[in-house]
Amino acid sequence: MLKYLLRRIFFFIPTLIIISLLAFIISVSAPGDPVSKIMSASESGNTLEGKSEVQIRQQKFWTHRLGLDLPVFYFSVAPSSFPDTLYKIYDRTERSAVKSLLMQYGNRSTVETWHQSLRKFSFSLQKVNVNTNELSRYKKSEINAAIIQSRSISNLMLQSASMDYLAAKLKEEDALINKYSFLSSVQNELENAEKNFNQMKSNPQRWKNFIPVIHFYGNNQYHRWLFGDGNWLTGRGAIYSRGLLRGDFGISLASQLPVSTIIWQRIGWSLLLTFISVIIAYLISLPIGVRAAAHHGSAFDRSSSVILFLLHSMPAFWVATLLLLTFANPDVLAWFPASGVKPVTGYPEGASFFGKIKSSLPYLILPTIAYTYSSLAFLSRLTRVSMLEIIQQDFVKTARAKGLNERRVIYHHAFRNALLPIITVFANILPAAIGGAVILETIFSIPGMGYETYQAIQALDYPIVLGIFTLTGILTMAGYLLADILYALVDPRISFSKK
Repeated sequence: MLKYLLRRIFFFIPTLIIISLLAFIISVSAPGDPVSKIMSASESGNTLEGKSEVQIRQQKFWTHRLGLDLPVFYFSVAPSSFPDTLYKIYDRTERSAVKSLLMQYGNRSTVETWHQSLRKFSFSLQKVNVNTNELSRYKKSEINAAIIQSRSISNLMLQSASMDYLAAKLKEEDALINKYSFLSSVQNELENAEKNFNQMKSNPQRWKNFIPVIHFYGNNQYHRWLFGDGNWLTGRGAIYSRGLLRGDFGISLASQLPVSTIIWQRIGWSLLLTFISVIIAYLISLPIGVRAAAHHGSAFDRSSSVILFLLHSMPAFWVATLLLLTFANPDVLAWFPASGVKPVTGYPEGASFFGKIKSSLPYLILPTIAYTYSSLAFLSRLTRVSMLEIIQQDFVKTARAKGLNERRVIYHHAFRNALLPIITVFANILPAAIGGAVILETIFSIPGMGYETYQAIQALDYPIVLGIFTLTGILTMAGYLLADILYALVDPRISFSKK
């Protein structure tokens, strides 16, 4: 058995690599910019000048902290016109614009010169000073409006690859500088940018886009995502990330809290409801399924089949809503609380463990019913079908022919062999617990993994979604390994030590 377990764990390694690759590909391909998402959640600054400088520093900081200033993977295949340092442009939209210009013209030198001159012009606009004479000549609101407009135009040019649009914006900037004398300090930078723009247009080298080049990178985003930003083997020296292999799933884009912290805070209620519902479902469904199979065609078999089919056909969200409208409705029966898992004021001060359970029990009854009924119906039907197949086997007929008690024949001989399909279903408990029941937890406002997943999807908080996805994949493999072990315990004919 031990040798088998070690072999299975060894074979899990390629699967884990595939899971990590899929999660990473989704993270880098997801729409939106994670840096912009974080900055929008924590934007600060009151004046235009201060806010602009703070935004630039914040953008650089978060780009570095998230590892987005690194190449994506260990290697990349790109046109020869693309520099191997393109990833160092920390703004994603700006980097996309440079890529588009490189694809249009293929001349790396002229495109890089244009981009650098435009960056220099944009930076000089941040340093514009207005002297006393100009303050008396123009209104303060007019000065602020002109600076805002000029900076906005420069930012738009950095993020655009349309030549007509860029030409129009350059003329607009030129008109602003000629109109307002306090902008004359950036005249040289604008003229230099215009010269480089014309050189880029007049010196294309598109043929370079048809020659592929492979670039190799030792330190990259995927490596950092797996091993962290410290020593890849020991993890020492890590500053912002310890790596996926050490349980670090990154940080939430909405709250900037570690994803692992959020998961461990939320997983408790999902685990509790999942295991309670599983235990109840198995305790009820197995006897029903066995009895229905043992008395095939009886009134109990037919009536239980009808009831179980009805239960299995009802959608979980509909049953949950019906339970709330009936048993948590002041106009009907206000027997249970409508949402949450504990009183709004929290647990009483100094409450014991059992006191907390007593306070939460009324909140968990309706969710437990909604969690349990569907799996109960499914397991009952699965047990019945499995038992009917086993009862027809020769060894059951032999046991009956020997005169064994019918109860012993059913439960000792037939039921044990019918457990294999049921164990397979049991293996899904672990991934179900981490994933939670998204709809049910949302309806009952249960602070579990399902509700957290729903909120993360709404907020486009991809690190949380990917953390749950990765952990679900790992627990799925652990569930199947657990099922294999249970197979050997239930059926002595299964021996993993034999070749």
